[in-house]
Amino acid sequence: MKKLNVTINLQLSVPDDWELVETSEGTPVVKMPNGVFMDLAIEPLFASDPEETWSSTESDDELNDILDMVESEEVVYEFVTH
Repeated sequence: MKKLNVTINLQLSVPDDWELVETSEGTPVVKMPNGVFMDLAIEPLFASDPEETWSSTESDDELNDILDMVESEEVVYEFVTH
């Protein structure tokens, strides 16, 4: 079995009232208005032809098989101000 490292780096322009908070386990998440929280994580997408439309799987078993391959996950949040 080989290891595959995937680094995800996103830069988003977000409303000023979004905040960073930590869960009880110390995981950072984004607090949005009206008590809604957001966590960004990987979700595999599939296609029968790489030039056509990609979509998530409708099979929980197939998704769980892929997610079970993930040994660790790290997401770093940081607001950038200029």
